[in-house]
Amino acid sequence: MAVLLPAPRLLTDDLTMVESGRWHQDRLWFAHWGSGEVIAVGLDGRREVVGPGRDTMGWAIDWLPDGRLLVSGEELTRVEPDGTTALHSPQGGNELVVDPAGRVYINGADFDFLGGAAPEPGWIRLVEADGTTRDVAGDIDFPNGMVITPDGSTLVIAESFAGRLSAFDIAADGSLSGRRTWAEGLGPDGICIDSAGGIWCQTADTFAHTGSGPAGAVVRVLDGGEITHRVETELPCFACALGGPEGRHLFLLCNEFEGIDQLNSVLARRSARIYVVEVPE
Repeated sequence: MAVLLPAPRLLTDDLTMVESGRWHQDRLWFAHWGSGEVIAVGLDGRREVVGPGRDTMGWAIDWLPDGRLLVSGEELTRVEPDGTTALHSPQGGNELVVDPAGRVYINGADFDFLGGAAPEPGWIRLVEADGTTRDVAGDIDFPNGMVITPDGSTLVIAESFAGRLSAFDIAADGSLSGRRTWAEGLGPDGICIDSAGGIWCQTADTFAHTGSGPAGAVVRVLDGGEITHRVETELPCFACALGGPEGRHLFLLCNEFEGIDQLNSVLARRSARIYVVEVPE
């Protein structure tokens, strides 16, 4: 049976919509959707705007090995040391993850999700250090968060519409192969991975709240589907991230969700919150 973690504490609130949490330089950095900002917040709850984001929804952040910030969206941009923004690749997308060599995996799907268009299969593309791109995976059922295992051998992606995590072997040239199911019966969005290879991921009931019990939950799931830990949240958790001095603080980025047609009213309420809980070693 999974270990139920203590109720998380509120770290910061009064936010429009929060996604893509990453621990960087002793703070949690995240995409502030609806406000066009990248924000960083410390464990003491103090926060500041640290970079430019996108005016649209559906973008994420990560860093190149040299510390330059990447921001996805209609195109992939980077923030130079002097604060200026440069085009990294015309290939934009939704979520991204960077490997130790500086190659960027970025995903997306070619349909207007916010506009209510019929879903189409998504993709993963590899952006090389020189900005060139190539497709490395397709037929992804609404691609979302991605992680690379600590040993660098495997990329795992959240297929939100399929309720599963899918894994790929990473070749020396960055190509992906050997697709398989890591775990299913979930509700994955933004995910994170710990040093032991456990992935923290949303449960299937996160966006189907009926008004009783917790509005959301995040579980730690191993390769093969075994769930070892669970933490419950007052709002649906859209993304999670690990950080803190010892990498044992789990940050839960939570938003109200009433359907795409109610998105503007949710943003206006500034009801998004970030919680944090310590996880066992």
